[in-house]
Amino acid sequence: MVLPPPNPSGLPFEDIRDLLTRMPGPDAAAVAEVRVRDGELTKPAGSLGRLEDIVEWVAAWSGNGKPRVDRPLVAIFATSHGVTGQGVSAFPDAVNRQMLENFAAGGAAINQLCVANDIGLKVFDLAIDVPTPDITTADALDEPGCAATIAFGMEAIVGADLLCLGEMGIGNTTIAAAVYHGLYGGEARDWVGPGTGVDAEGVKRKADVVARAVARAGGPGQDPLEVLRRVGGREIAAIAGAILAARLQRIPVLLDGYVVTAAAAVLHAVDPSSLDHCLAAHRSAEPAHGRVLEKIGKRPLLDLGMRLGEASGAALACGLVKNALAVHQGMATFEQAAVSRG
Repeated sequence: MVLPPPNPSGLPFEDIRDLLTRMPGPDAAAVAEVRVRDGELTKPAGSLGRLEDIVEWVAAWSGNGKPRVDRPLVAIFATSHGVTGQGVSAFPDAVNRQMLENFAAGGAAINQLCVANDIGLKVFDLAIDVPTPDITTADALDEPGCAATIAFGMEAIVGADLLCLGEMGIGNTTIAAAVYHGLYGGEARDWVGPGTGVDAEGVKRKADVVARAVARAGGPGQDPLEVLRRVGGREIAAIAGAILAARLQRIPVLLDGYVVTAAAAVLHAVDPSSLDHCLAAHRSAEPAHGRVLEKIGKRPLLDLGMRLGEASGAALACGLVKNALAVHQGMATFEQAAVSRG
């Protein structure tokens, strides 16, 4: 993994916070242009429901009153976690490298979804053969390393006009649960679920691991970026960077499931407006995901009982975005179609 050098300020997290103060807002003029056209289309006002909202969302965050998506990108960030030594996953760590090879060979579910929906795919290997420390005994990252990984994620989205974020890494639902427990408190068991398919005993073991990790890191309620570095992972840090860079570059973002939302939750805890350019692609079958979406104020576009990760829900939602834009662009107006208004 090649990461950019630490920021010369010597205060890496302060630089991240500074970027969060520079985020652009929505383009009101682009939204107004979309609404004018929508009012002329051959349909009752509001009859396409959330499809109309999606068009306005793309316009607002792309800054284009004639919104398009020509270069959608699925970006998957893959890494490994020392906490898997605690028996929190139904699969061994060897699956990490094997899945990277499967992505490269075109054999994963996300490969098929990208082909079906004409989406570009990039998979980023975040030192997958070098697990982060076991978070029950040590911090996952130091501050410079965490900030550098955020910066890596910021550099990963070049050329996209719609970003679909995903992840891959054995043990990362435990890591995500630790982030949520660190941010939101409650009981550790509130945030854990079966992940890759562990049984009830495995879920209890995960809850114990999450409780011990967060207690070691100082307990719930710490600074969100400190929660990220102490109990998070490289993929969550990189995804947070990608979300931030997309905002600065006016790129709308589709968040995938439980693990991706952990990165979003960190940014939301720093500044609730930091996710205004994001939509939740779907509600994962991981039990706590719906609760987290409520906390960050996101209503999912889809709810299909999925829990695969690797941006599979985001890729499906990308197809929905494309359909919404196609309807908006291609429908005739009342005047063009010589249809009488109601």
